[in-house]
Amino acid sequence: MQSSIRILALFAHPDDAEFLCAGTLAHLAERGATVYIVTMTPGDCGSTILPSSRISRIRRQEAKRSAAVIRAEYACLEERDLSIFYERKTIQKVMEQVRRTDPAIVFTHSPSDYMVDHETTSRICQTACFGACAPNYRTGARPPAKPTRAIPPLYYAQPLGNRDILGTEVRPSVYVNIEATRETKSRMLACHESQGAWLQAQQGLECPANLMLEMTEKAGALAGFRWAEGFRQHLGHGFPQQNVLRDFLGDLVRG
Repeated sequence: MQSSIRILALFAHPDDAEFLCAGTLAHLAERGATVYIVTMTPGDCGSTILPSSRISRIRRQEAKRSAAVIRAEYACLEERDLSIFYERKTIQKVMEQVRRTDPAIVFTHSPSDYMVDHETTSRICQTACFGACAPNYRTGARPPAKPTRAIPPLYYAQPLGNRDILGTEVRPSVYVNIEATRETKSRMLACHESQGAWLQAQQGLECPANLMLEMTEKAGALAGFRWAEGFRQHLGHGFPQQNVLRDFLGDLVRG
């Protein structure tokens, strides 16, 4: 893989990328790609005891430490939890991010997920990928990034728990073997120390690491690997049809 390859992981909150695709990002980083982990919000509602300003500062730092594990760059677009809307200013932010990154692959949330922040982020990301090469769309940035040369390949990670908002199981179509990077994925998730108490209080999740392991074990069983991360590629009109993940990672990819 060329060292100039850039990868964009755009998710709603700090720790989303770690749950859903950190093992794959680690593989890509090890092969020389520059990885950008970007969140829509700083996770300002992720505490039952701390005010939003303080938990936001904590979670930005946790996200930076996690990204540093694989020498990735972290940025936050500074939207707010439960208030990610499909509107012009938000689309402009994400479009500018896609253009500045000019990624070879984009990862984001499943279009159908357990919360609207994830679903709206997915929809905005789809729009930004599709429109990033359209020069007449102005982001309002000063100076603006140049439009991309083409629509980047877009991959949707599995929804947390592998089920959509109605509880229907979502099956991946692409699997990445993360046996060699599972420990790295665990280290990255462990950087988000502030979220243990919050996830238990708000979602009844006693150990986030256990859920992450359950997801990777289930995806691995479906693909014939020990541990895997699952994705679905966006194959709608105009989007690349080639499975570039397989091109980059070879036999680590099935599907």
